[in-house]
Parts: sequence; structure tokens; C-alpha cells
Amino acid sequence: MTSETMEKTSSASATGGGGVVGSGGKNPLVVASSALILGLWVAAQVVDVPYVVNLMILVTSILYVACHCSLILREEQALARGELPPGETLKEGEDAPMVAAAAGETMRKEDAMTFPLLGSASLFSLYCAFKFFDRDTVNLIISAYFCLVGCAALTVSFSPVLSSMLPFLPSTRYEKEIKINHPLPAFLGGESPWDLSVDCTAADALSFLCSVAFSVVYFRTKHWALNNVLGIAFCLQGIERFSLGTYKIGAILLVGLFFYDIFWVFGTDVMVTVAKNLDGPIKILFPRSLVPNPITNKIECSLLGLGDIVIPGFFLALLLRFDAHRHDVCPFPTNVHASFPKPYFHSCLLAYVAGLGTTLYVMIAFEAAQPALLYLVPACLGSSLICALVRGELKELFEYSEEEEEDEEEEEEGEGEGKKEEKKEVEGPKKPKAKKED
Repeated sequence: MTSETMEKTSSASATGGGGVVGSGGKNPLVVASSALILGLWVAAQVVDVPYVVNLMILVTSILYVACHCSLILREEQALARGELPPGETLKEGEDAPMVAAAAGETMRKEDAMTFPLLGSASLFSLYCAFKFFDRDTVNLIISAYFCLVGCAALTVSFSPVLSSMLPFLPSTRYEKEIKINHPLPAFLGGESPWDLSVDCTAADALSFLCSVAFSVVYFRTKHWALNNVLGIAFCLQGIERFSLGTYKIGAILLVGLFFYDIFWVFGTDVMVTVAKNLDGPIKILFPRSLVPNPITNKIECSLLGLGDIVIPGFFLALLLRFDAHRHDVCPFPTNVHASFPKPYFHSCLLAYVAGLGTTLYVMIAFEAAQPALLYLVPACLGSSLICALVRGELKELFEYSEEEEEDEEEEEEGEGEGKKEEKKEVEGPKKPKAKKED
């Protein structure tokens, strides 16, 4: 969460905005899940925590915290629609406050349909890289990239923590606009100019320095515990900042990745080869024992790819925001601790846990790698559909949308123009009126 988000959350907790909160204004499950993430990370380094227990509890805690943090998207989406917080009015000639487009990303249907293809191309490219190039060189390049991205994720994650722990830090924001033109084509360098503008507080700057130091230590040591810190940060920030847009888009994405996972795990050795050779924070590691292997002198770990957490996490977060929408939870101000009925979120989370447990059971019983999405996708989709059918809300679930209104208006305009053109073609050109004779 950004420091701005944390400030909004804190103010919401104090006022009780967004719904009725529990005792002390905190959701005990969110607090407990946050404590479990930190506690398991520390405990796994000093005692032998059974890796199955560690995996199940840690992943469930990450999803619970990340999905509730994603409630901030409801406020940003409301502002993007031009809505105002209760009690606020616009002055004459004043425009409604809008949020930056980069505040949160929303997936489109076309993106969901092509995502498995792009993922397959990336996965096979990594497989070829490990086959035909030096493994250490490939891992060096990939590690450098993930350290840069991880530095940004850690900065955003640590900043609100430092703000609350060090209240004496100045809260003044430093803003500097920096834009650099570049000659590269858009598919290589993105749109020109590059926007490198700075907008930060003292807590952000201190968090950035700590994140740089952390990333350097990870890059040099590749310790499994540091790997997990980066992996958890990626999960939290990804789920918090990304929206699937609609239930139908989420279903398209999950079904596509369902077949993607099955093909690359059961049909080829590509997925397993990349997972074993890639030495980067794209997975969370769970030590089987703290005693190093006498031959390799390394701790043996089981792993779970971040995709098996983040992809279902996007879907779970969407269902939680749908629960908030169905129960008219006010998005102003955002309160991640707001208490409201969550039938879709809780039923899907329980189904996810059951699917993950099934994955581990089959993997241990058959002593073979398993495509987790083979079990997680039917669990998530099936539970949400059953919940909607039982509650008689199937239509509302399919109609719920978080897509920007501008996109919808453009689509409607495009359809309208198409109909007009068809009408013109049918009617044909109009004949000029004959002039009256004098």
C-alpha cells in the first residue's frame, strides 16, 4: 500500500467509514493474517515448520490481507467515475477530482484471451535460454531485473510501515516533474517521453534506501528467506493494485490459464525445467529441513509459483469488492477493516484452500509435480457460481463491472457508428431534390 493509501485507511478506521467495524476498529482476521505472515517467515528460519502447514497458512494469510487491501480500488474507481465523498460538493465551474490512470490497472477481455499465449511465449523463451545459454548468466540477468522491480515493490510496502513507526518523519511531499524524450519505437521503449517524475515523502525516501540495501543483499546471497520477502511483496502489491474488471473477464483468464498450466506441466518438461533452474523471486520457498544437504550444502525446499497465488488472488479480490458492492459499502473513505457480509469471498477462499490442499495431496501421493491451477480454477469458479445460484444473484454477478466508463462509452459509440454505416448502405445514397421550374 502507498503511504497515501495507508493515510486513507487509517482515517477510515478512525471514522468507521465504509461499514460497521469490529471492536477497536480493526478486522481481527486481517490483523491475525498480517501477524501470521511475519511470524511464519521468522519461525521458518529457526525451527522446522512442516512445509505443508507453512505453505497452507502463509498463502491463505497473504490472500486474506492482499484482497482486503484491494478495497482501495473501490475508492479510486468511484473517483474515476466522478463521484464525490459524502458531504462534499463541487463549486461552480469546478471539475470533479479524478485519480491518475496508473493508480490501478484493469484487465480487458482481449488481454485475458491473449494472456495464456503471451505467458506460453515467455515460458518457452526462458526454457530455450536455459537450454542454449549459460545458466548462471541467464539467472544473473533475471535476478538483476527482479531486484529492480522488487526494490519498487518493497518501497511501496515498507513506506506506510515506516510512517507509522517513525511519526517524527516530516510528512511534506517532494514533487519534481522529469520527462525524457526517447527515439525508441513504442513496442521497445514505450510511449515517449518517459515519465520519471518524483513524488515522495521522507518515509518514501527512507523506504527506498532500505529496499535498495535489501535488494543488494538478496542479489549477493540469494537466501531463501530474502527471496520470500520479495515474493510476498509482489503478491501483496499485485493483488492490491490490479482489477480483472468483470467476473466474465476473470473466468476467461482462469479457464485459459487452466489449460496453459496442464499443457506445460503434463505435456512437456518446460514448466518444471524453468521452475528448477530459474533462481529468482518468482516463487515462494518452503524449507523441508533447516539442515543443509551434505552433498549440495543447500537447504532443500518445496516451492509454489507466484502465479498460483496471484492469479486466483485477482479473482478473490474481485469477489470481495463485489460483496462490498452488493451490501452498499460506501467507498469513501476506504476502510480495509470494514465489516460486511462476504459470502462470495469466503466461499471462494475456502474452495481455494481445499484446492491447494488437494494439489499437495496428489503431489505427495504420486511424487510428481502438479499444475496447481488444475485444482484451483474449478474450485474458484465452481464455488462462486454455486454461491450465486444459491443466493439467486447470478445475473448481478455477471453484470458487475469495474471497467472504466470511458471504455464502455467508446464501445457503445463504435457500435452506434457501425449501425449507422449499415443503415446508410441499406438505404443507399440520397437522390438530389429536383429544382422547381419557374
